[in-house]
Amino acid sequence: MRLENKIVIVTGGGSGIGRAVCDLFAAEGADLMVADRNAEAAEAAAAAARAVGRRAEAMAVDVADSAGVRRMIDDTVAAFGRIDVLVNNAGYGITGSVVETDETDWDALIAVNLRGVFLGCKYVIPVMRKQGGGAIVNTASVVAAIGIRDRAAYVASKGAVAALTRAMALDHVDDGIRVNAVAPGTIETAYFDRMFAGSDDPAGLRRSLEARHPMNRLGTPMEVAYAMLYLASDESGFSTGSVLTVDGGMSAR
Repeated sequence: MRLENKIVIVTGGGSGIGRAVCDLFAAEGADLMVADRNAEAAEAAAAAARAVGRRAEAMAVDVADSAGVRRMIDDTVAAFGRIDVLVNNAGYGITGSVVETDETDWDALIAVNLRGVFLGCKYVIPVMRKQGGGAIVNTASVVAAIGIRDRAAYVASKGAVAALTRAMALDHVDDGIRVNAVAPGTIETAYFDRMFAGSDDPAGLRRSLEARHPMNRLGTPMEVAYAMLYLASDESGFSTGSVLTVDGGMSAR
């Protein structure tokens, strides 16, 4: 019960890495506010947490919307009385070089992947400061450190998340607030399931993605969730400004 009696917000908590985080954190004793653009998915994650004896609420949130994020923070405090951990996990990717990326698509991705982290932290930090501290865990990516082809907007957004994590860690260390990030490699989620389904050569595409990693496989959402559990728990009390890489060796090449 490494998160016993902790109040945790998870954005993008309805699927993929976010759902794994909700399931694991609930098993470790956390009470949850599950936020996701998909209200049904958020409620399913919350229901699973309640089924193992935890308190859990769900809400539909667009993390790029300032009013929605403020409501998420206010509703969590109203429901639970405090916020111990914020997991800024909501995000997505698009393909394309800078030349190929549509400006509207660029703005939309940056709004979710980067502005969403900024807004979540902007409105949770005053709550954490008032209560004497807390922990923030952001979802960055291995591509923040090494880059990949044909993902310019995604790479830029995740590089910015890693940099923002370090900046906030220094700005708020005296408030007792730890800010860290996890940098996953390629993780087997519904996003990649859809990519495989739309490919003319699903097996070949899978092999090419697996070959990025010296372990020659994709990661699982739960493997990322365990890294987030460490950063959210008191066990990582001497860690702030860290970017914990979970990438099957991808960045070691």
